[in-house]
Amino acid sequence: MSVYELPVHRNLLHCSYANSIASVPVGNSQFWPLYAIRLLSHQSSSTNICPDEVKVGDEVLNQIIAPRENASRCSHETFDACIDKMCRIGHLAAAAQLLKSLCDGKIPLSSSKAYDMVLLAASESGDTTLLFQVFKDSLVSCKSLSSTSYKSFANAFTRTNDSNKLLEYVKEIIEMTFPNCIVINRIIFAFSKCREIDKALQIFNQMKLLSCRPDLYTYNIILDMLGRAGRVDEILHLFVSMKEDGIAPDIVSYNTLINSFRKVGRLDMCLVYFKEMVAVRIEPDLLTYTALIESFGRSGNIEEAWTLLREMKLKNICPSSYIYKSLIGNSMKMGKVELAMNLLKEMKLSDSKLAGPKDFKRRKS
Repeated sequence: MSVYELPVHRNLLHCSYANSIASVPVGNSQFWPLYAIRLLSHQSSSTNICPDEVKVGDEVLNQIIAPRENASRCSHETFDACIDKMCRIGHLAAAAQLLKSLCDGKIPLSSSKAYDMVLLAASESGDTTLLFQVFKDSLVSCKSLSSTSYKSFANAFTRTNDSNKLLEYVKEIIEMTFPNCIVINRIIFAFSKCREIDKALQIFNQMKLLSCRPDLYTYNIILDMLGRAGRVDEILHLFVSMKEDGIAPDIVSYNTLINSFRKVGRLDMCLVYFKEMVAVRIEPDLLTYTALIESFGRSGNIEEAWTLLREMKLKNICPSSYIYKSLIGNSMKMGKVELAMNLLKEMKLSDSKLAGPKDFKRRKS
């Protein structure tokens, strides 16, 4: 039987599309998508899908039935188009089944785009069960998901208070990926970006309960998240726990602490951790000096801030316009007009050499 003659029974088309896809016998893994897309094209004709969308199904079908030698070049675009259409018309279970069939049949996808589409659609529909199944399938397929998919995972749980289900899923993911922390770290990071601090902390605590040892990157994510939320007491507690767990803080850890205390006006604590990082032979960088100079300036210690500016230049660390503007503004507030004018002149002369936004990007752990 040719691929053009794949049977499409009338009674099958009238039942649930997801059940239809799941019931298709898979003799040849390449034929399954053909059958799925043909069903999709027929199904579209009975819904409110515009002609252009139906045409997508026909084009996808023509691409898939191309000779085997052409499949390797166009199959990923074909499958992406098919899955995109399934998601747009709400057939998420079928899209998920197609992804699983491709994985089981060892048909590679060139990127995580297909997974991204299904995870986003599942997240927006609030279907956390389907979302988790697709997420697990992506891990099995060894496909590295994009930050968009991790964000979809986190967003799905911002709409629910079912912490038990979340922690159950996290437990399963940890069991699948242990001892590697990359996946869990990216999940925690996604929750922190969604400002779901408590859920991120629940996942972090779940790691510890399951003897999945958080690494330096895990701690840095949590430190940064707490710092942005102004929860400095928890930062101090976590920083102590970090060292007790045998994780040595790095430049990112110390910068996070110093910057967090800068935000709440605690110059004293900024200096404590600045001295500690120097004592353990971690060299201050642009972020360190920026936080300290602003802290000194805001507290009225202009001379100390000026000293730090000279020190960083001696170490060949280029100041930014932000540092100069902060110092100039604080100097004016303290009535040090001459110093402010000298700083303004220096900033203009150094304009082409000043550090830019890219220089403030955090180093990866």
